[in-house]
Amino acid sequence: MKAIVKALLATAVATLTLAAQAHADSALDTIVKSKKLRCGIMLDSPPAGFRDQNNEPDGYDVTYCKDMAKALGAEPVIVETPSPDRIPALVSNRIDVLIASTTPTPARALTVAFTQPYTNNITTVITRKDTGISQYSDLKSKKLGGVVGTTPEQLFKDELAKGWQASGATYTGYSSDAESYLALQQGKVDAILVSAGVFHALSQSGQFPEFVQAGVAPLADFGSIAVHRDDQQFLNWARVFVFQQEASGRRTEVYKKYYGDGPLPPLTSNGINF
Repeated sequence: MKAIVKALLATAVATLTLAAQAHADSALDTIVKSKKLRCGIMLDSPPAGFRDQNNEPDGYDVTYCKDMAKALGAEPVIVETPSPDRIPALVSNRIDVLIASTTPTPARALTVAFTQPYTNNITTVITRKDTGISQYSDLKSKKLGGVVGTTPEQLFKDELAKGWQASGATYTGYSSDAESYLALQQGKVDAILVSAGVFHALSQSGQFPEFVQAGVAPLADFGSIAVHRDDQQFLNWARVFVFQQEASGRRTEVYKKYYGDGPLPPLTSNGINF
């Protein structure tokens, strides 16, 4: 009997020790103590992330980082994180949180933990006026472009494997959104996929007058905030933060500032919450 009691006590102590260790290791505690929040953000993806005329970080995601830091009583530290380096930057602890329009896929969820979506990129086909493309199905024989490591890239690769390659379609990956815009403008590719909000912002800027929208792509590209996979405490807090941004109307305010007066995309899929 004594042996059983000792074993139970040992198990309880071990459990408490592990729980205490998990609590101590939470980025939430580190951020509050250090008063610094390191946010990984793509600064080559306007209007979500870019540098302003003074070379300072700006955009939808940058504002979300600043709002999160304010809620934590911390100073926001923007860490420029290119698309292919988003997950590696979080896993290697170069950042505390990833706020970079990252789609929460099952494959990525094996490595990091996601909040519910904080943004919804309704994906559209963008082409030039001279390509003759009017809808998504027209892309099956065209030169396609995208950004390495993104969900639109994966969609195009899947389509190529399923038959588009046999129809003459090709795909070229670029390191940033800016490079993909330039490739489309210069005729290196015939079409790219971007969110409706991004296209609206590009249209407003006047930088690419030859770009036109050619229908919607079959891709629901929600973006979630990501934290370390095993950091349940920071994940819980981040989920509350995303909810509060929505409930308070702050998301609407930030969206309209950077994406214009277009319709606010829902953060649910067919009415189903994340």
